[in-house]
Amino acid sequence: MDLDDGMESMGLEGLSDGLKPSDVEPRLVFHYGIPHGATKFAYDTIQKILAISTQDGRIKLYGRDNTQALLESPEAVPSKFLQFIQNKGILVNVTSKNKIEVWDLDRKVLSSVHVSKEDITSFTVMQSNLYIYVGDYLGNVSVLKLDQESCLFERMKYTIPLSASHGNPAEVSGDTAILHTLPQPAAESKRVLLVFRDGLLALWDIRESKSIFTTGGGLMQSQHQEMKKVTTACWACPFGSKVAVGYNGKASRLYAMGASDLASTSTLQVILLNEHIETRMVKLGLYLPEPCIDMEIISSSFEQSKNKQDILVLIGKSGRIYVYDDCLIGKYLLQSQSKSSPSLPKEVMVKMPFADSSITVTKFITNTPNLLTFGDEDYSRLAKNIPSPFPFESRPKDGNHSFQFSGFTKVKNLYITGHSDGAINFWDLSCPFPIPLLSLKQQSEDDFSLSGIALTALYFHADSRLLISGDQTGMVRIFKFKPEPYAENSFMSFQGSSKRESNYIHGVKLLKVNGSVLSINISPSLVHLAVGSDQGYVSVFDIEGPTLLYQEHIASEISTGIISLQFDTCFLHGFEKNILVVATKDSSVMALDADTGKMLSSSSVHPKKPYRALFMQIIDGQDMLVRGSNMSNNQDPSKRKSDEDGPKQSSLLICSEKAVYVYSLNHVAQGVKKVLYKKKFQSSSCCWASTFCGASDAGLALLLSTGKIEIRSLPELSLIRESSIRGFTYSAPRLNSFSASSICISWDGELIMMNGDQEMFIVSVLFQKENFRLVDFVSQVYRKELMFSQEGLPTGSIIQKEKKRGIFSSVMKGSKPKQVPEIAWLWMMMGFDLDIDDIDLDDPVEKTKDQNLLAALNKKKLASKFQAFTGKIKQMSVKNEKNIKEEVKDEKTGAVDQIKKKYGFSLSGESSAAKIAQNKLQENIRKLQGINLKTTEMQETASSFSAMAKEVLRISEKDKQSS
Repeated sequence: MDLDDGMESMGLEGLSDGLKPSDVEPRLVFHYGIPHGATKFAYDTIQKILAISTQDGRIKLYGRDNTQALLESPEAVPSKFLQFIQNKGILVNVTSKNKIEVWDLDRKVLSSVHVSKEDITSFTVMQSNLYIYVGDYLGNVSVLKLDQESCLFERMKYTIPLSASHGNPAEVSGDTAILHTLPQPAAESKRVLLVFRDGLLALWDIRESKSIFTTGGGLMQSQHQEMKKVTTACWACPFGSKVAVGYNGKASRLYAMGASDLASTSTLQVILLNEHIETRMVKLGLYLPEPCIDMEIISSSFEQSKNKQDILVLIGKSGRIYVYDDCLIGKYLLQSQSKSSPSLPKEVMVKMPFADSSITVTKFITNTPNLLTFGDEDYSRLAKNIPSPFPFESRPKDGNHSFQFSGFTKVKNLYITGHSDGAINFWDLSCPFPIPLLSLKQQSEDDFSLSGIALTALYFHADSRLLISGDQTGMVRIFKFKPEPYAENSFMSFQGSSKRESNYIHGVKLLKVNGSVLSINISPSLVHLAVGSDQGYVSVFDIEGPTLLYQEHIASEISTGIISLQFDTCFLHGFEKNILVVATKDSSVMALDADTGKMLSSSSVHPKKPYRALFMQIIDGQDMLVRGSNMSNNQDPSKRKSDEDGPKQSSLLICSEKAVYVYSLNHVAQGVKKVLYKKKFQSSSCCWASTFCGASDAGLALLLSTGKIEIRSLPELSLIRESSIRGFTYSAPRLNSFSASSICISWDGELIMMNGDQEMFIVSVLFQKENFRLVDFVSQVYRKELMFSQEGLPTGSIIQKEKKRGIFSSVMKGSKPKQVPEIAWLWMMMGFDLDIDDIDLDDPVEKTKDQNLLAALNKKKLASKFQAFTGKIKQMSVKNEKNIKEEVKDEKTGAVDQIKKKYGFSLSGESSAAKIAQNKLQENIRKLQGINLKTTEMQETASSFSAMAKEVLRISEKDKQSS
């Protein structure tokens, strides 16, 4: 019989006195893990903050002590450039729409947006003075000044026009867009290298406003059959005398990323410059699963300790992130020089910790009625000790992370995951990150090994500590936990042996049903267990036995899978009846006699057009307010009985991909279709549905295929709120497989959404509902105390010292090519201006691993630096006394040799940085000989660096007084 007199909810508000819009505010509380669709990296070397931008306009931040934060740009568009203002708590993001965003990392807010009229093709921040070079597609460079207090940009009058840097625009052919503006490392305030897409390189003198050296472009055309476009460039040494340039088809960089569509070109080449051996470079080819689009070098330690480690982080074309260990690369390079054949370092795909197998089913229980909970100090300590997605800090070498499992009494929010290998993991989600509690691998009383069979259903009753699982083969396991507290020494490693599970598992009972288990439920008395399978079988057991009470097969012409089972009572023919409500995959619902298993009606209730059912729930009319106020999270709300006498006006909610229906439960038991309310999805389909309880009433949460989350009232299905979670895309399950997405909600509206093994979204539905602790602490990636501790130190020197760590110390990363090169080819350019003032005189305090590989600084270099300082003192003492005339150049010397000779580079092929600097300083000393005999005499007699400096100052002051 069909009594379809229900009204369809069209999203009108105010139809119910129940859940109100003021009760609901869907919002993202925390994002944990690695965002999908990564495109760009940025790294703050002092704060140790790694930023990752995505295709949809998100920016994920990773800091110390497992802190994480997520920023969302106003527009869901990818980034062109992403750069930190080092140690200032400022992140600058240039979007694909040429909008320059300035983010305040302390407050995690967007401070300002500067809109550029030109198409930005290069973007470089000067860390020492906050000037920014902005290059455009026309070949012009403008300069912006960032005010740190207001975070606003000021456009400076200084520009570098194409006509001055490249030449007459009328004579220029090809693409003249500026791809890179690279300040010279040792003289960033004086010179900047402009790299054009057509291949021209121009070294620009900022003070003189002119190019002092140009090469490439048309000058190099004779060396190639066709003009190659530049795809990338970076400095290749810390002194700014070598640069690596990459072209489409031929590449040149220290890290040259391979790749067209051919699988063989998905390689990463590490090219190590060596100034002290004849080979001059060492190559290492790393084979990636996919082409690489960006890379960064991060440090895995925060304090000045001996155990420093660098990590090479890469983004694949798919948006997945890979890491390489610096120690393994260094070990390979050392062994490659010997006769042994070392194995290539292997990349590690970054994913959430402990994600050894995919999640197939989840449960989330919040606000458990426990008085003994952990304090904030306990959780902050645990947060620092759990593994991080990125290896920022040193972890135990054995990789074994042990956590004390003392039971569930101190856990406020419990998250349970069933996995594809048969494991069941328990997590403490009282804070917005998963703390591992227990990994359950036991299969029977004597079998403690993983079954290797995917779990398909879970049920956990927190009060009785009863856990029930079902898998693909139809095996049902009933786990009974021992009473708490457990023994103090009954801890286990989350990834270790499972034989200690006997310390807290009282017993395991096994049942077998026909088909894969889809649904599990127990009666309110905890006596009967109902199991539904994908073959349409409903099996009811006595848990104590366990003994099979009855088994019924639900016949269906379309789909026989049992997606949901619920025990309840209803009034039938004037008598109260215990019933078992069954919902099938084709959206049919029916009622069985809970005691005998017989169908109460010969017909089922179903919509006119069958669609795949997602969710079924019994709604008790008189209990709705009671459930919202005092319902225990571990108990199904349909089991709560009203204290009032009289028959209940219960209804049944069933949601499919195309519609939501609310039926009269009493009519369902009689096989009569009485629709109270319904809502059809017109332009989209539903992917997931569940109910929750608010402060005033219950509600329905829906996830649509468009990505929107709808919150509707019950039972009217009125639309209360709608929202969307950027970055989460539900992946529908394929035939005979599981979805890569998993979603579950607690009864008080805390939503957990998982994107594969990469990211977790924690969403709160209710307004001002705070179920998670230490959210602000875990989200604070920026540390102000570090900025204050570094005040007074030169920014440039801090950054340079950071770059001198590990095998990657000599790498100066440029931006990445849009067209990825196919062949790696290193081109070192000599002849850039390098004067005495540009040499860094500070020796590194610590010895780094690359000293053994590169033999970088030796005693000769220290001697040359000492001479460099004395040369500078000579220049100061004779300043304004005499002009130094430059030596006449040999006209017969070639143009390249003239440049080399002018700037102190050897003509015999010697390329040692220390030798080059020494030759230059010796030349300056010869120029100054005879000018100041007192300074020369003081140099020969001074016994120390400081004594010589004081003596020079004393003599200089005396000369001024006598003159």
